[in-house]
Amino acid sequence: MCKPQVIALTGPTASGKSDLALKLARELDGEIICMDSMQIYRRMDIGTAKPTAQEQALIPHHMLDIVEPTQSYAVADYALDAEKAIQSVASRGKQPILVGGTGLYLKALMHGLSLGNAGGDQAIRARLQGVSQEPGGKQKLHSRLSAVDPVSAAKFHPNDIRRVIRALEVYELTGAPISQQKPEQMDRPFEILPLAISMPRDLLYARLEQRVHQMIAHGLLQEVNALLESGVTAQMQSMQGIGYKELIPVVEGTQTLDKAVWQIVLNTRHYAKRQQTWLRTEPRTVWISEAPDQRLACAMRHVEAFRKGIHQE
Repeated sequence: MCKPQVIALTGPTASGKSDLALKLARELDGEIICMDSMQIYRRMDIGTAKPTAQEQALIPHHMLDIVEPTQSYAVADYALDAEKAIQSVASRGKQPILVGGTGLYLKALMHGLSLGNAGGDQAIRARLQGVSQEPGGKQKLHSRLSAVDPVSAAKFHPNDIRRVIRALEVYELTGAPISQQKPEQMDRPFEILPLAISMPRDLLYARLEQRVHQMIAHGLLQEVNALLESGVTAQMQSMQGIGYKELIPVVEGTQTLDKAVWQIVLNTRHYAKRQQTWLRTEPRTVWISEAPDQRLACAMRHVEAFRKGIHQE
């Protein structure tokens, strides 16, 4: 039996993935599967650039609004849920189209998880999260990671608490550093074509800065305030997303909105750069650098070649 063929549309934030995804889905009779680590959360719409109700009405979307902002959600959780969504879409004769810029999600689906059989443990994660909230807790956890897994500690900044905690969680579960664990050498249940949008840096930066200001104008600060009032705390995984963590001090009255907005712009630029760097390490990535009005035709050429089993460089 032939494996389902999956299109993955990725690229840096604000590069135009959603627009191209809708066009591809119409051309291919496809359905969109979210591949974004923030769009999974309910009530977090503006800061995640979540597809609008109108866009979701045009094309079926999956893996949106699947967990509460108070819940933790690991890469392993995503891999299991996304695989089910892919199989469901394919079983109905539709084209599965992954859309988003979370590289770890794409890696997990393409290659399997490089976490051995660790899975996750909510109790361990909650305990480590509690340590991180203590005075000097982030540095304490990072030092602990340096002692058991110096390779990972060198990669993760002490403030990157989610990855630090995940690395410590995997070590406690397996007794081996996450940096030494290999991807599962399993036969993947589907074939994925990763298409990545590319554009000149100055244009990308202008687009992402415009997007940040649009989010503020559309009520991002009010969205953050509502989340905090509902019981979502600043330390939770969901609130570590760009656009949310920077506005918490504004809500608390310890930072000005102007400074916070500029910090969001800078952090988004850095994130976009990391996204592009990761995609360049994936040898199967097919880059789409054409102008927006030519992207669909370019993507369709690569999709047709993929369907015929032709590997294009």
